[in-house]
Amino acid sequence: MDRAAALDHVERIVETVETEEMPVPVREVWVYGDVALGLDPIDRLDVYLTKDMLMRGDRSRAEAFEVDYGVKGVGSSVQASWADAHPEFLRANDSGYAAPEKCLAAHLLAGIDGEIHLEVCNASFDDNVTQRLRGAVARDAYEEILDPRGVQLWVDGRRDEEALERLRDGTLPFPTLPAALEMLGLDADEAEEASDVLNRYRRSQTGTTVRGDVV
Repeated sequence: MDRAAALDHVERIVETVETEEMPVPVREVWVYGDVALGLDPIDRLDVYLTKDMLMRGDRSRAEAFEVDYGVKGVGSSVQASWADAHPEFLRANDSGYAAPEKCLAAHLLAGIDGEIHLEVCNASFDDNVTQRLRGAVARDAYEEILDPRGVQLWVDGRRDEEALERLRDGTLPFPTLPAALEMLGLDADEAEEASDVLNRYRRSQTGTTVRGDVV
């Protein structure tokens, strides 16, 4: 993907989060990996969202959405007012319940083609990087590592214009992935192995992908 086009997509995502109701409240928007490193073109656009859990939803129309769209949990896992306004973006998990991460992807990535991955979690990017690394090492599942080289673009309603500008300029300094993983506590050999596994896994992904995570 052309870098300029990827960053146009990123700005559109930030603007959508700023100006439109989301299926669940969004607190942070990050980018990480290729686009943060200044590569041009990039193999894949990686975006990270921190979302809030929906605690007090309106469940009065849950049954109607289940009947009309075959999706359970509207009002408890995603906001009913959002589903009323955007039923075309309503998505369910394998159990038939509204899946916030899939709904966010449908809404934010509508009309965007290309190699794009969306990570959605209730934890901030920095916290989830650490949690995912611990879990991946414990399970010997390096493909689950979250690339720690990220840039926060939007938090609690405020856009970081300087970060966006530096992304456009490609002037943000980052270490290699093995070096970044060493900074998080892996030894040199393990960091190299983990980096190789993660890069192979990323190359195997195609099209638009989304992952929901709870920490």
